[in-house]
Amino acid sequence: MKHSTTSTPDRLLQAVAADDGVRVVAATTTHLVQEACRRHGSWKTATVALGRALTGAALLASSLKTSERVTVHIEGRGPVGAITAEANARGEVRGYVRHPQTDVPLRSDGKLDVGAAVGKGVLHVIREGGFEIGLMEAYRGSVPLISGEIAEDLTYYLSHSEQIPSAMSLGVYMEAGDGVVGAAGGFLVQVLPEADEATIAHLERTVAAAPPITELVRAGATPEDIIRQALGALDWRPLTERPLGFVCTCSLERTERLLVALGVDEMRGLLAEQGQAELTCHYCNAIYRLSGDDLRRLIEAETVDSPSSSAPNS
Repeated sequence: MKHSTTSTPDRLLQAVAADDGVRVVAATTTHLVQEACRRHGSWKTATVALGRALTGAALLASSLKTSERVTVHIEGRGPVGAITAEANARGEVRGYVRHPQTDVPLRSDGKLDVGAAVGKGVLHVIREGGFEIGLMEAYRGSVPLISGEIAEDLTYYLSHSEQIPSAMSLGVYMEAGDGVVGAAGGFLVQVLPEADEATIAHLERTVAAAPPITELVRAGATPEDIIRQALGALDWRPLTERPLGFVCTCSLERTERLLVALGVDEMRGLLAEQGQAELTCHYCNAIYRLSGDDLRRLIEAETVDSPSSSAPNS
């Protein structure tokens, strides 16, 4: 049976349980993962890998302040290459995979082999303020990839680098034949210092028994439903929720600033060799073209504003 991808919008919900001893976040991400797949023209295995990273980044970003962002960068040595996913506290998510037209043989159980596609390598998580580089000093944590399946790798990162006992589940379901994302989502459960041993034991059972995320989302589960599955009988209360979407911050103005940052000599070289400049955003595949007149305008502005062209002080 084919399930529709035009269901309710993607959404994230953050909650606490067990007298604030447990933090839990759940998200549905079907539409944003499908948009990433469309923009990058990714094949199934690459889409699932990127979709899991995008969902994981959205879950990690749930605890950020308004001006902050988190980047999940997976330096795998498998055929899909590096994967980068970025999310902020507003629910804006973007990302890319280095080799989107990549598939690998199915596993023995007939499922997509994301671990083989990603391979061994290193997982980096970077937290920083704002989307403008340099606004705040970034915090970076790194751990080896333990499986390449991404959820297990992020769980290992949280438990070892940030010292927070955690469990994460991520899933992306691809419809048969047409490469459409049928369902995507995930949850994150974190045990806080206030949790007692009985609560921890209960969570170990319920998280292990929870149905696959893709099964839940395909059946129409909301973030609230996912939280109930992850927590079982534990009482919980919602804290914050937000819509999620694939949103890129690139623009023509940012592209011009990037060219200016390269320097006048580089812009003159582009003008002489190509007569124009063309840049593609890695995150969303948008193409920005600047004509020769545009380049001359930027060069002239930088030349006029350059301190070397100013008159000496009297």
